[in-house]
Formats: sequence, C-alpha cells, structure tokens
Amino acid sequence: MAIFSESNHHHNSSDGVSQRVNSPRFSGPMTRRAHSFKRNTTTTTTSHGGGEVELQINSPRSEEASEGVPGGKHGHYHVTQRVHVRGLLKKPLASIVEDLGLRGRKKFGHWMFLVFCAVCLFIGVLKICATGWLGSAIERAQSNKELSDSIASLNLRDQSSLGYAYRGGASDVERTLKTVATGVDGSHTAMAENSGIWSKPNSDNFTQCIDLPSNHKKLDAKTSGYILVNANGGLNQMRFGICDIVAIAKIMKATLVLPSLDHTSYWADDSGFKDLFDWKHFIHMLKDDVHIVEKLPPAYAGIEPFSKTPISWSKVTYYKTEVLPLLNQHKVIYFTHTDSRLANNGIPSSIQKLRCRVNYRALKYSAPIEEFGNTLVSRMQQNGNPYLALHLRYEKDMLAFTGCSHNLTAEEDEELRQMRYEVSHWKEKEINGTERRLLGGCPLTPRETSLLLRALGFPSHTRIYLVAGEAYGKGSMKYLEDDFPNIFSHSSLSSEEELNPFKNHQNMLAGIDYVVALKSDVFLYTYDGNMAKAVQGHRRFENFKKTINPDKMKFVKLVDQLDEGKISWKKFSSKVKKLHGDRIGAPYPRKPGEFPKLEESFYANPLPGCICETR
Repeated sequence: MAIFSESNHHHNSSDGVSQRVNSPRFSGPMTRRAHSFKRNTTTTTTSHGGGEVELQINSPRSEEASEGVPGGKHGHYHVTQRVHVRGLLKKPLASIVEDLGLRGRKKFGHWMFLVFCAVCLFIGVLKICATGWLGSAIERAQSNKELSDSIASLNLRDQSSLGYAYRGGASDVERTLKTVATGVDGSHTAMAENSGIWSKPNSDNFTQCIDLPSNHKKLDAKTSGYILVNANGGLNQMRFGICDIVAIAKIMKATLVLPSLDHTSYWADDSGFKDLFDWKHFIHMLKDDVHIVEKLPPAYAGIEPFSKTPISWSKVTYYKTEVLPLLNQHKVIYFTHTDSRLANNGIPSSIQKLRCRVNYRALKYSAPIEEFGNTLVSRMQQNGNPYLALHLRYEKDMLAFTGCSHNLTAEEDEELRQMRYEVSHWKEKEINGTERRLLGGCPLTPRETSLLLRALGFPSHTRIYLVAGEAYGKGSMKYLEDDFPNIFSHSSLSSEEELNPFKNHQNMLAGIDYVVALKSDVFLYTYDGNMAKAVQGHRRFENFKKTINPDKMKFVKLVDQLDEGKISWKKFSSKVKKLHGDRIGAPYPRKPGEFPKLEESFYANPLPGCICETR
C-alpha cells in the first residue's frame, strides 16, 4: 500500500516520466512541475495528426478523464498525461465542469482512504503496545505467585522436617507470603540486601600462626613440681582458666594434674573435666608443651598441697619470681582460682601461641557434646539456609548481677535486687540500672534485640538459634518472637530422649550451644560476657566468621529517640547500620589498656599472638 502526503509529492516522478497505471484508484505521476505548454517536435500518430501541445497534470487521472481523450479505452489505454488542447477546447463548457467535479470527488475519496489507513495503523500499534505491557505484567504476576508458592512450600517443609515444628507455627508462612506480596522480599534488591547481611568480613591477609616452630626443643622430663587447680565459674570462664594454667605450668616447668571443675557456681553442675572435654585428646595435643597427668603420682599423694591464689592479670615474671620458689619448696601447689590469672598483653609470643593451642586445639568437647552439637547445626542449616546464633544474656542471674531492669515490672526489679544481696561474692549491691543502661552496661532486652536485627536488615523469616537460658520477665520474649517466629534452642530442636543425657548438666548444655554458635553464619551477642568472648574469639581464629558486636551505649539512645518519636524508622535503621558497619568481627589488633580489667580480652581477640598478617 502506498501512502502519499503533500510533503513528498515532489519526490515522485519529478522528472515527468510517464508511468503505467495498474490500479483504477489513481493514474499518472503526482508532481508540482507544471511546465506550462511544451511544443512536441516529434511526430505523433493521433486521430488529428499534426503538432501537439503537452500539459502536465497535477492530480491523478480518473477513468472518466481518460474517456475524454480520443482513442482511449478503459483498462488498456496508455496514459501519457497528454491532453490535446484542441480536443479540450472543442468540448462544451458543461462537460469540462463535470470532469472537474468528478476529479474533486476522486481526490476526496483518496484522502478518506489515507485517513482509514492511518486509523488502522494506529489501532495496530496500540494493540501491540498494549499486548506487550499486559503480557509483561501477567508474566511478573505469575513470577511473584511462583515465588510465593516456593517460599510457602519451603517454610512448610521446614516446619515438618525432622519432626520439629517452628515456634509460632503457620504465622511465619503467612508473614513471608505477605512480605513477598508487598514486594519487600520479592525484588532482586531485597535479595541482594539479604545476601549482604550474611557475608563475612574480609580477612584475606590474615592466617593462623600457632604451630610449634621446627626448632622446638624437646620437653624436659624433669619437673619443678605438680599443680592442682579447681577451675572456677561457668563453662567458658573455666575454659579460659584452664588455658592460663597450662601456660603457667609451662612458665614454671611444672606438671599439671588434670583440672577439676567448679560444682558450687550458680549452675551447680556436677559435670567433671572428662564429662565436658575429651581428656585423652587434651593430654595428647599438649604432650610437646607441658606434662599433664590424670592424677598425682603415688609418691606425692600424701603431700599436703600448698594453697595459693595467684594475682589476677599477672605477667611471666610474677610466676617465675614469686610462685616458682613456692612450688620448688612444697612440690605440690593448689591454685584456688584460675580465671584471669595471666595478663592479656605483654606476654612472650611462645606463651600466647600455647594459650591458643590449648583453647582451639586441645580443649575439644567430649564426643556426646560434639556429636549432638553437630546434629543441631545440621537441623539449623535445614535446606541450606543460613542461621544466626543469638547470645541473649537476659537471664535472671545476669540481670541481678548488673542491676539492669529496663522494661521490667517493679516486682521483678525487687526480686533481682534481693538476689543480688543474697550472693555474697557480688560486690556491687546498690546499682542505678537506668544510668548503667545509658552507659552501655546492660544486656539488650529482647525488644531492643529485635529492633537491632530488623534495623540491620535481617528478614522476619531468619532462622535464629538462642544461645542462652530462659529469658527473665513475664512476656519479655513477646516482641522478639513476634518479629522473628523462627527462634530455636537446644530444647525446641530436640526430643526429650535426646536431651535426657544432658539434663541437670548446664555446662554440658552450654558446650552444645558453643558448638552451634561457633558454626553459625552470624553470631550476635547482647552482653560481653564469657560466652560472648569465647565464641567471638574462636570465630576470629576460624577465619573471622561474622560476629556482630553491638554498640550498646549509642544503640539504646537511638532506641529511646525512636520510642519518643524524635526519629523515623527509616532514619533509625540508617543510623543503626552505619553504627555497626565496622563492628562485624573484621581483623584489628588488640591493644593494651590502662587497666587490664578494662582492656580487650586476649580470648576475645587473639590478634596479635595467634593470628598473623601475611604481608
């Protein structure tokens, strides 16, 4: 179909060359080059003969017009656009007017045809555009539906697998589907953000460096005497103490008797060293460093041990100059305390590396603890999902010890105060909990923890393993469980039969939690206690696994501003992310402090000492 407009008339047959007409709708060239009259000098055969005048016609020739030309026949006449002036002049005036009227109607018909074609073209383009847009919209809707169905199926499988149900039931599926429906988790941007929250910090230039040197001297068979210890405190406090005592035995060239454990602490756990740790592995791994025996030799069994409480955070010189002479004199010495008996810094490199060999290689949990801990890890990693281990230290003993009672009732606050006065070795009795919280000295509440996780970008379907005992306070866990329904613990992931061997053995259960926390994709702690120190230090040693260390002092102030309506959620979330951008467990050197008690623990950050930079 040819469509012509006024603007292109001058491009068609501008040379005046005659054309053949194959359609009855138009004939002849459309041109504005009307050369008035041109005398044809050639001989042309016509009915009249003689000279002729040629006229260029500006409009298409009609069928009726062709009839006005002598000798013309409809459908076969060769149009040359020549009009014989003589024949035209001989026509009556009425015939000429009639011809011109027919031509006007023909021109109007052509314009109507062009308008019809334009309308058809417009409708066609509109249909193509509409189909394309609607098709992509349908495609997106189908894609979202498939994603929603996939997530629903995944969560339903999670709930039924292994016979362990989610706490909170179907609410998680509904919450996830609702989130996808609103486009929060369904977009590629949300997926990218979610992947970022699980990524570990860069540690390419750091490596473990605790192996014995190749020129290491063989251990001397001679001993200065025997050291007996009763490791005090909870599991991780005892763990640190054992590491220190092994190093102290090395300093004094003494023999260590397999440690006994504290059974009088808050947990009142009667588990022994052999219940918690693989004792044969412990002795074997340290055979080139220090002599360790299961019990005192018979020749020394009758000797009354000399009791000694070493000074906390002491250096090597203290043990060589003050304690070693006592050991040489009495041959058997009993250390009443083991916690924090060696300084964090200013210790020879060989001793620091030994402390790490004890902590990360020799102190392996007993087979029942390791095996069951790994079983729970597998359950948390269900369907290849990442999980977060949360050390929510919101237990009664910790709140009583710190004097923190934010969001608790007056009755609960009084109960904590009474407990604090009942424990004689807790020195602080009257504590301003409000002031301590604002200084960052309190464990985060479950609600504050939920706000932190949400602000950092963790989605509601995040799988969380709770590394803690029962949270104190009526309804205190409601906020956290409502926002994150997929919260698990060793109790909810296990059958009663599986837990029976560990009942009434809090230290063994703490060992199981340690294994699950160590192998988590992200570890977050809400209070800087011994469990937090032990796990984060071990995760640093194991290639700096992501560990979130909240800035509690600044964070709780942001929470208060949010609660008071001074900042929006968007601003709150932005500030929280910025605040914790460099608090995810990335490598940095431990620095000595003015007071040993206030400086960073060696076991929380074994760099330098056990981790070395490769360039």
